[in-house]
Amino acid sequence: MIHALVTKAQGKPAHVAYRDSKLTHLLKDSLGGNSKTVLVAAVSPADDSLGETLSTLNFAARAKQVKNRALVNEDTKGTVVELQKEVRKLRAQLQAAKAGIAIMPPAG
Repeated sequence: MIHALVTKAQGKPAHVAYRDSKLTHLLKDSLGGNSKTVLVAAVSPADDSLGETLSTLNFAARAKQVKNRALVNEDTKGTVVELQKEVRKLRAQLQAAKAGIAIMPPAG
């Protein structure tokens, strides 16, 4: 999956098989979605852990090559004044609904 994400980050088409593993399915949004991700790799200096340490470092090197393009979710339609008017109108409608008064929206 990491290889497919790296290939996709390099601009080449690739299918990312998130469903192959429960872990990758859970990490789908972090590894290829709209988020910033930090990876912490735990390694050991012990000789008997050399294989696992190398495997972890290789995974971390591949994961580092994944490029997410996080976008800020914001609505850029309308000006601040228009949005403040809309908020005031909606608050008035909410207060009227709480009081049991029916307010008809303006025609048009």
